[in-house]
Amino acid sequence: MTSSYSSLTRALAEALVDVLWFIDGSEDEQMDQDEAVKVMEGVAHVVSTLPSDQQQELIALLGEMAAAETNPARREFLEEFPEGFGLIDDLS
Repeated sequence: MTSSYSSLTRALAEALVDVLWFIDGSEDEQMDQDEAVKVMEGVAHVVSTLPSDQQQELIALLGEMAAAETNPARREFLEEFPEGFGLIDDLS
């Protein structure tokens, strides 16, 4: 069996986005919203403390994923991920 991912980093980025996309879209009945916020903040902390080269690699992967995404809402989530999770400063 061969993987459809070009690297472990790509596979993990895809999995991370899938989990965060699910959490972000969850309703109160699906998930405790306080716990959801804790998970999102935890991920933001981890990715914002990665070394610069790893942050740039993740940003590039997210850009590739966004460019290939056909779901407009998920594409927007991917495009906003770097800023929302502390990989880049607020652009406004």
